[in-house]
Amino acid sequence: MGLEIDREDFDDDDRDRFAGKLRACLTALRELTARPGFGVGELTMGAELELNLVDAHHRPAFLNREVLAHLVDDRVTLELDRFNLEINAPPFPLRGRPFSATARELSEAMAATRRAAKEHGANIVAIGILPTLREEDLTHGALTEGRRYRALSASLRRLRRSPFPLHVRGEDELRLDAEDVTYEGANTSFQVHLRAAPDAFASTYNAAQMATAVALAVAGNSPMFLGRRLWDETRIALFRQAVDDRQAGDDDWRPSRVSFGHGWVRKGAVELFEESVHLHAPLLPVCSDEDPIAAARLGIAPSLAELRLHHGTVWRWNRAVYDEAAGGHFRVELRALPAGPTVTDMVANAAFLLGLTLGLRDDADALVTKLTFGHARRNFYEAARRGLDAELLWPSECGVTPFSATALAARLLPLARHGLLQAGVEPDEADACLDTIDRRLATRTTGARWQRRAFAEALATTANREAAAARMLARYSELSETEAPVHSWPHG
Repeated sequence: MGLEIDREDFDDDDRDRFAGKLRACLTALRELTARPGFGVGELTMGAELELNLVDAHHRPAFLNREVLAHLVDDRVTLELDRFNLEINAPPFPLRGRPFSATARELSEAMAATRRAAKEHGANIVAIGILPTLREEDLTHGALTEGRRYRALSASLRRLRRSPFPLHVRGEDELRLDAEDVTYEGANTSFQVHLRAAPDAFASTYNAAQMATAVALAVAGNSPMFLGRRLWDETRIALFRQAVDDRQAGDDDWRPSRVSFGHGWVRKGAVELFEESVHLHAPLLPVCSDEDPIAAARLGIAPSLAELRLHHGTVWRWNRAVYDEAAGGHFRVELRALPAGPTVTDMVANAAFLLGLTLGLRDDADALVTKLTFGHARRNFYEAARRGLDAELLWPSECGVTPFSATALAARLLPLARHGLLQAGVEPDEADACLDTIDRRLATRTTGARWQRRAFAEALATTANREAAAARMLARYSELSETEAPVHSWPHG
């Protein structure tokens, strides 16, 4: 989805041509994956961090193009709303110190972005959802200028044919109708990529599906939206509803574009790309000049531009990625983790999720016979709602058993460490990251928990939700720049 497009108006002929190219891309992908040696290579991790721009009053600053122009850093790109930017960290081998390398890259890029933002009277903040957002910040005017974003918005509204209803209930309740996809831009995440060999893709992906709920429960950082206290990870509910292209009423049989998935992967990555093509209407039917089948038969790894563009508009929380680099390979994109509170926290979250995925991978085929896909999906949404207070289902000697999220995470920390060490991560590197998770569990402090407490304390003195949210965010920003992990932060 990160690629720019050269047009934004489409007709039925465009959609027919695009559908034909999608079929050709799938054929090419099947032939490519049958090639001996395709996708074989060492395990790597990459990362993408979405950021918010805020002004001196800790309100969203609609300056992403201005900041990007001042920055001139190819690691930083635009995102959906004008107060969003994204940092793309390069991939690093898992062998060695990948989390330290990723942390350095993110810290350097964030420091450069912060300096550029200050030239415009703004700052950056890594947080799942800005607690100071108002409804008027998310009108059509918030959309980042660009054909891709305008076309995406227009296509979703064309399919939807009505406003996007948002309804989230937590400690407070949110219920409103959104007129545009700009509400999706309220969500900012920390996405991690794990390279997976084709013959290990299904087990890696299924293991990631099982691991994600546990990691999400201990990583929550999005408890507030539009002044309401909602889920620990409100992003999960908001994203799903903000880009739902299904029509209200009798057309809701179609699957959501944002989902946890539809079942365990049986064979490999190709079936996930096939699902995207067969289950979802194209939003951006832009065709390239490439003949993907011809390229594959010449021994070239095709770009599969149409398939990648379309697949990028189907937002599974864990998503298959195809990349033509190095002769072509697959990655699992782990999309559920929130941005923030600090780089220290984010790389710890990544280490726990990747380590647990790799630790579960060898037993994934047996585990999917013990934990149903429905159990895994339920765990995911339960973790998003309740964070550390979630009750998660997990296989045990007695069958599927409910565990508290904190107890299950503590139980699985050694397995996550094993997965990291098995992948070649240096022991002290793995221990440093996982110790951050262990301390969170001991103190029962996530970013979401800290925000709730700090907001309550501010509200007790101001009795004004907007002022309390701004005060809380000011303190959050101050503490996050110290790089001290959130479990060590003072409450007030």
